[in-house]
Amino acid sequence: MSIKVLIADDQALMRAGFRMVLEFENDIEVVGEAANGEQAVHSVRRLKPDVVLMDIRMPELDGIAATRQIVPAARVLILTTFDLDEYVYDALDAGASGFLLKDSSPDQLVSAIRVVAGGEALLAPSITTRLIDQFARARPRRSVPPPGLDELTTRELEVFKLLARGMSNAEIATSLDVGDSTVKTHVAHLLAKLDLRDRVHAVVLAYESGLVSPGD
Repeated sequence: MSIKVLIADDQALMRAGFRMVLEFENDIEVVGEAANGEQAVHSVRRLKPDVVLMDIRMPELDGIAATRQIVPAARVLILTTFDLDEYVYDALDAGASGFLLKDSSPDQLVSAIRVVAGGEALLAPSITTRLIDQFARARPRRSVPPPGLDELTTRELEVFKLLARGMSNAEIATSLDVGDSTVKTHVAHLLAKLDLRDRVHAVVLAYESGLVSPGD
């Protein structure tokens, strides 16, 4: 089955560019476009896309406000020319599954859509690095291990450390020489044991607890 995508951006040229890139992919179908947040919300209800490519700065309703109304009906991949921290935090808080800069390559865009459609969270590498650095500097390390950490198996702990460095499931699978489905199972188990909502929270916890450090 194809991944159904809705493109929400107030610039017609930008929407056309995204559509042109995605129409070359056999497993991705562009089901509609929206020129503002209000249109995006209504289009999601009508077209039921799997992923929404969402610009942040749009008239009538901005991308973050629209994301709050759309999630969890569709997964949202935020696309913007801005990588300011406030946008990252607001987008993640609104329920966005990914955050990618508009100057990313076509291959990165296509890959990001597949990652988000598959249920994973995704951040542009430059954003991930800054987030990790901020978490490490601003949050004091825990004096005691977080609840559930001692319940992780050796393999789950390995997966946790790689996940905390920003690796996708596919990259973790390659690193550990196991299947993607095996990694997905390990991630689900460790999130449940640590009572974490998603991968972003896992990154925070890993750095808070000193399990990994900036520069590792």
